[in-house]
Amino acid sequence: MNAPDILVPQADPGAAYRAHQAEIDAAISRVLASGWYILGQEGAAFEKEYGRWLTEGSAGGAEQHAVGCANGTDAIALILRAMDIGPGSTVATVAHTAVATVAAIEMVGATPLLLDIDPQTYCLDPEELRAVIASPPAGLPPLRAVIPVHIYGHACDLTAILPMCRDAGIRVIEDVAQAHGARLDGQMLGTFGDAAAFSLYPTKNLAALGDAGITATRDEALAKRMGAVRQYGWHRRYISDEVGINTRLDELQAAVLRVRLPKLAAANARRREIAAAYDAALADGPIAAPFRAPGVEHVFHQYVVRVPGREAVMAKLRMQGVATAIHYPVPVHEQGAYAGRVALGPARCAETSRAATEIMSLPVYPEMTDRQVERVCAALRAV
Repeated sequence: MNAPDILVPQADPGAAYRAHQAEIDAAISRVLASGWYILGQEGAAFEKEYGRWLTEGSAGGAEQHAVGCANGTDAIALILRAMDIGPGSTVATVAHTAVATVAAIEMVGATPLLLDIDPQTYCLDPEELRAVIASPPAGLPPLRAVIPVHIYGHACDLTAILPMCRDAGIRVIEDVAQAHGARLDGQMLGTFGDAAAFSLYPTKNLAALGDAGITATRDEALAKRMGAVRQYGWHRRYISDEVGINTRLDELQAAVLRVRLPKLAAANARRREIAAAYDAALADGPIAAPFRAPGVEHVFHQYVVRVPGREAVMAKLRMQGVATAIHYPVPVHEQGAYAGRVALGPARCAETSRAATEIMSLPVYPEMTDRQVERVCAALRAV
């Protein structure tokens, strides 16, 4: 029996464009007609709108300042540069993440320290972080920053992470690349730490039509410095008062993002509807629905389940017209560029390695039709 044509893709960025094509086309035409394509009115407006959106979701309405850049990797690196965290500094994060998180640390010359994950949330294990703060690994520079990754749309345990880092004078940089609009105890992710980095890649919950990124912080001075560093260190045009880089959010992407930001809440709500349907389909079966910690409002960038014998299950789903994916099949510390070279915490990323052999991502995106959702649910029940 041959596999049918895939009727339900695991992701469909084209559907997101088609859903709002007229508005997006008008925004792009507006930019093209303006004659200004880098750091113009669209980018400035998006930064203000994004900062206002985060402010409304922050504790006590603390004002958030947003600074656009070229991509999510650069967003992390830009924050680190503006904080003067580079050579002679260690930055802790996880190996269960897109390699971009670790690449950004090395881009600025800092030393990555990869810690293990909580096996239920797939997020940084705060107890291992506590252990390395109390007893830093030998031979590493001082630990100056931690990057908790809010993976798949679920919040890290910031309630535990923030106090221990603040007591130790360690900066907290939230990686919110997969969690736009997610909340912890009612507060929006990206407003807890010293700064936050967001990817706006085409498959993200808030997505551009190409590469784009943005940073956010309530520290206005830090935001101004990031604004200068992203363009050659210019505080005055054509004059580099400090060393900078080139990582700018272009006007076309900013215009697209301005169309999509007001629709994000509804899109996230649709993701949760789809997740609830999958939960019901998996109920009382051998595959557990994704864990949600108390106080977390998940936004399901990915709907990830753990399946021993994953490849056979993926093949059976494909035979029923359902595509799946693995986010991520090889942990960073096991990849050729990093294996045997990057420092690991005392747990040696054991849970990370175990999860990588079992995780599987089901289709989840706001434009899925009810018929497509039911097809996935039927396939899950059959498998």
